[in-house]
Amino acid sequence: MKEPFEILKMRNRIVRGVAGSFILISLILAIYVNINWLWFTAFVGANLLQSSLTKWCLLEDILKKFGVSDSDKSCC
Repeated sequence: MKEPFEILKMRNRIVRGVAGSFILISLILAIYVNINWLWFTAFVGANLLQSSLTKWCLLEDILKKFGVSDSDKSCC
């Protein structure tokens, strides 16, 4: 049996994956395209901080509307 903290719910995994991807992509864009892409990195970081304080995340609401389940069970 897995520990409670080892099991991440599907929406939470997607939110973390999207946030991490946005940060890495914006860092690459800041290096190779324009330094102003770091503002996007700061925006993502501020949203992560806000989400941790208020327990509200816009992406989670969007995923709920698209029908993404909050369980870690596979579809098959």
